[in-house]
Amino acid sequence: MTDTFSPIGRLADHRLALAGGILILMVSLMAVLAPHVAPHDPRQTDLEHSLTAPNRTFPLGTNKLGRCVFSQMIYGARVTLGVGMGVVLVSALVGMILGVVSGYYGGMVDEVIMRLVDVMFALPGILPALIIAGLLGPGIFNLMLALTVTAWAGYARIVRSSVLTIKPLPFVESAKALGASHLYIMRVHIIPNCLAPVIVLATFGVARAILAVSALSFLGLGCQTPNFDWGAMLKESLLYMRTAPHLLVYPGLAIMLLVLAFNFLGDGLRDLMDVQANRKQEY
Repeated sequence: MTDTFSPIGRLADHRLALAGGILILMVSLMAVLAPHVAPHDPRQTDLEHSLTAPNRTFPLGTNKLGRCVFSQMIYGARVTLGVGMGVVLVSALVGMILGVVSGYYGGMVDEVIMRLVDVMFALPGILPALIIAGLLGPGIFNLMLALTVTAWAGYARIVRSSVLTIKPLPFVESAKALGASHLYIMRVHIIPNCLAPVIVLATFGVARAILAVSALSFLGLGCQTPNFDWGAMLKESLLYMRTAPHLLVYPGLAIMLLVLAFNFLGDGLRDLMDVQANRKQEY
């Protein structure tokens, strides 16, 4: 029986969040251990088994070059999940720095940063990333850069809001009265108290980043041969939707399930943070 008063216990009681966390852990482990888990070399060509349906030798079938789809999905998870989490990590770091600086110093600094945030939010959806990736050209680094440039604004706004709430609190004022430097106050007193909403937002952010990575790769702006991810696999499957539907179904299903897993985990973390915040207010 889980302890419903502990954070882990409350998260474990959220069944969808628990299921999402388990799925994310499984996919992450498969990606890390890909050379030991994949049954075949994902780049090995075997034209004799071209477009083979799922069987014992090839659990998810093969593509037009006879390459194992299951092995490609395991290795492709490295790019899809790795780029998605990398984009969120960099975006959250940039957004936190700008949000803390904006909320703490205020004035013209706050005005400039927030107007830049407003510009980013005014741009429609994935369009800025699509334009940047198109200008820079295809490739994993360019893909990450394009998505990071468009994703940091949400973190900056939510961190600024938290800083404006924390800055007038007594422990911050006491630190100022004792002569603590601005950098020390931000590092020790403000940033740790801003992490909870950032973690929740980052969890949902990974789901959005995975969709964006897959979409841009599907359009030919992501991974290029010999690398591949789930979006690139979907692109290659379009010509064989009727003759070999497994090429389309499995990568699409994997993207959907992984995005749902991060969304479920984000819901659970958000509920957990809300409960923790309410308990702090009661005390």
